[in-house]
Amino acid sequence: MDTFAGLDVSVQETALCVVDGEGNVLLETTVTTDPQRIAKALAPYRASLRRVGHEAGALSPWLHPALQVLGLPVTCLEARRVRAALSAQRNKTDAADARGIAHILRTGWYGTAHIKQESTYRLRLLLTQRRNLKRKFLDLENTIRHSLKAFGVQLHKVGRGGFDEAVRKAVADDALTRELMDSMLTARAALWKEYLRLHNLVVRYVAQNPVCRQFMAIPGVGPVTALSFMTAVEDPARFKRSRDVAAYFGLTSKRWQSGTSIDIQGRISKAGDPDVRRSLYEAATVMLKRYRGQDKVREWGLQLARKSCHHKAAVAVARKLAVVMHAMWRDGTTYVGNAADDEATRAARQRDKDVRLLGAALA
Repeated sequence: MDTFAGLDVSVQETALCVVDGEGNVLLETTVTTDPQRIAKALAPYRASLRRVGHEAGALSPWLHPALQVLGLPVTCLEARRVRAALSAQRNKTDAADARGIAHILRTGWYGTAHIKQESTYRLRLLLTQRRNLKRKFLDLENTIRHSLKAFGVQLHKVGRGGFDEAVRKAVADDALTRELMDSMLTARAALWKEYLRLHNLVVRYVAQNPVCRQFMAIPGVGPVTALSFMTAVEDPARFKRSRDVAAYFGLTSKRWQSGTSIDIQGRISKAGDPDVRRSLYEAATVMLKRYRGQDKVREWGLQLARKSCHHKAAVAVARKLAVVMHAMWRDGTTYVGNAADDEATRAARQRDKDVRLLGAALA
């Protein structure tokens, strides 16, 4: 009889449960979170072991490939569906979660999560830390602005370049506040310096990557959006249809139907990677508000904005961009926003963008 193993993985220990095809528990134990220890605990059931499942988490990129190398039929389960199934349990413990994951594997009611290559995770780490530094920088800057309001100092008309000088001038007459703000401004400058360092790494990589440069032919799509999309998808063959990518990033609306009287088409699901969804939304906003050229997608988005609002139009354009970018990657095609442009015009525009990108990479 086939057996199924569920793993509830934590940093130190992993709860392990093995059930048979009828749901009978054959083994419940706890082992150290180590691929060798897990494989050793499952050794008596290797001949009948059909699936070994674990929930997608922070340790999945390391644990999943290691278990595959050891020959285990391991599956990474989609966290949202696992969480919904396990919420029916009365008590939440590691042992109960491992048992629930084993039963999910046995019944087949689960979705698999894609485990990316290590090089892809390194690029995503670069994007994550770049974003974190920028957020900390903005938090520090906003803290300085808010603190000075108590003394009647308003900096809302001061740009980023003149911020340091404006703050020092505002507190020049108060020794204590001057020393305090000097410390805060020094920390702000250090964060900005390191943020620019990571941002330049992103630009340099994008300048050398043909897929990202292909994406940047779309108005509004910059280095961060291109790299975020590429690392999130990783392999375009994962999706049978390009429109599935929009649903993967949570850019399609939810639906709630019950009987014949209730059928609600709600807002977007916001499932998937929030950073990619945010980048696509920003690219759509730039296309709608800042780009001044002729573009079919832009014209379509502006028509939607006139009928409803900018937010809904930007979400729709972001969804369209995800579909278009996947189709370009899959088919190796070039983006043509204006059918009236000839090949020479499009090539010249692409050369200009490449020159600007390479110039930023060398700066």
